[in-house]
Amino acid sequence: MGAEQPETIAAIVAAHRAGTLTPAQTVARTYRRIRDHNDPAVFISLRDEKDAVAEAERLATKDATSLPLYGVPVAVKDNIDALGFPTTAACPAFSYTPTRDSTAVERLRAAGAIIIGKTNLDQFATGLVGVRSPYGIPKNSIRDDLIPGGSSSGSAVAVGAGLVPLSLGTDTAGSGRVPAMLNNIVGLKPSLGMISTAGLVPACRTLDCISVFALTVDDTALALSVMAGPDQADPFSRDRPLGPITPLPANLRLGVPRNGQLIFFGDKKVEAAYSDALKRWTALGATPTEIDLEPFYETARLLYEGPWIAERYLVIKNLLASAPDAIHPVTREITAAGARLTAAETFSALYRLQGLRKIAERTFAHIDALVLPTAPTAYTTAQVLANPIELNSRLGTYTNFVNLLDLCGLAVPASMRADGIPFGITLLAPAGCDALLASIGRVFHADTKLSLGAQRVAQAPLAPLLASSGDEIPIAVVGAHLSGMALNGELKALNGKLVEATKTAPDYKLYALKTTPPKPGMLRVEAGKGAAIELEIWSLSSSAFGKFVNAIPAPMAIGTIRLADGRSVKGFLVEPEVLGEARDITAYGGWRKYMKEAATA
Repeated sequence: MGAEQPETIAAIVAAHRAGTLTPAQTVARTYRRIRDHNDPAVFISLRDEKDAVAEAERLATKDATSLPLYGVPVAVKDNIDALGFPTTAACPAFSYTPTRDSTAVERLRAAGAIIIGKTNLDQFATGLVGVRSPYGIPKNSIRDDLIPGGSSSGSAVAVGAGLVPLSLGTDTAGSGRVPAMLNNIVGLKPSLGMISTAGLVPACRTLDCISVFALTVDDTALALSVMAGPDQADPFSRDRPLGPITPLPANLRLGVPRNGQLIFFGDKKVEAAYSDALKRWTALGATPTEIDLEPFYETARLLYEGPWIAERYLVIKNLLASAPDAIHPVTREITAAGARLTAAETFSALYRLQGLRKIAERTFAHIDALVLPTAPTAYTTAQVLANPIELNSRLGTYTNFVNLLDLCGLAVPASMRADGIPFGITLLAPAGCDALLASIGRVFHADTKLSLGAQRVAQAPLAPLLASSGDEIPIAVVGAHLSGMALNGELKALNGKLVEATKTAPDYKLYALKTTPPKPGMLRVEAGKGAAIELEIWSLSSSAFGKFVNAIPAPMAIGTIRLADGRSVKGFLVEPEVLGEARDITAYGGWRKYMKEAATA
């Protein structure tokens, strides 16, 4: 695998758009790598190569600039529905054929991604080890003797081994973070409800989360931006807007556990690696702030000792009654306990959890994020098979509390130990802080200069952010403020500079308003239900930005606009109340094309 080949999503999409590589070539390379890797336990089902290549060839007829994942091959954990594949949850007796894509997969496809297969997992997503599947144990991409990590084992290995640049996992108790560490890749666990779980086989329905694996933080953030957004089909969906990726904050406060509170189960190498990671943060300018981790540990114990195990029981209770031998013995032992819990015990645990959430809120009032080891140690497959429940439980030390406390998380590679075992850290923050974690995590990962996954491929320099200096603020314009249009002089009078011309994500509609001079109004709609609208990004000083925004008349407003490549920028939107008399001009793809036709009409 040569360094000259694009490995990250960003590099692959750039090569496709530039024409130096076609999506069909990238898909063919994926299948070639799967054959060369030769591990039948990574995928439970794999799409026919000719079919995937044919889809990639059809992409050539579409507008590449409006597809943020143009031609990117993606693997999907086999508890998430994808049309054309059975959903097994790693249990053949449970298998069914979905009639539609899960919402997450549907949004990936709409962004130009090509689904190539369904990956192996700890059965019913119960486990952090990756060895509880009748479909075999995927080999860890870094060291053959290590567990791959679970439950999203196949998805993490597929990215770590360079088979695909992007995969979907799930993360209820750490399944999107532990396997990320063990395969030297990035694992993003978004805020609960940010990615729809419609079409996901539940593990704990109130805590479930679709997660993202990729080689870099920027790649995970791009994939999240494509899938994020409310969904009527998911009652647990929440409208959590994604903020922009920003430079590293000047006064970053990172929470670290009090002296004596860290648990490593005797693994001195991980203890030293975590200490080194904290030194790296300090060198980057962050301030370590001690916090009490005991309430977080208490929350973690609730997950498997409390009533949430009953949610796992609900998923498989019919199979448990009719065909118990179809369930992996360890999974059966863990989930059967859920049948014995009482309503009184459930309410008692809910009351305690609410108290623990308040303690966590007070903790985060004094820090921006918490930085912890992703896992306290690493185990070989032989060790876990000999002691399956206890060692699995240890791996959840720093992960089990996260969804119970409604936090978002980002697992980032930190170092490669001398014995060849990867070590990673996880950044945690309250729900809605996903962009903050990406903003700081990308800087840390780049600073490690670690190679990507299991490949000897160096990280590319970090992509520049839209706001290139502290005093410059980017703003997106879609109508009369475009270059050469009626109100562009307002930007120039404030010394505005044109940064770039680009397009929105395909999530907007454009309307011609009845104003003088003529102006359009752009409205955000459900992901994939709109179109990509042409716009320009201008840069203003902070004082000029304030003057400009202050002068904007109703019904125009400034909001956050998502771009085709996943970035976010402030820009013009319209108040929906005024659209009753407006003409829908979305089909034109931009204000210039509409005005050009209007001028000749």
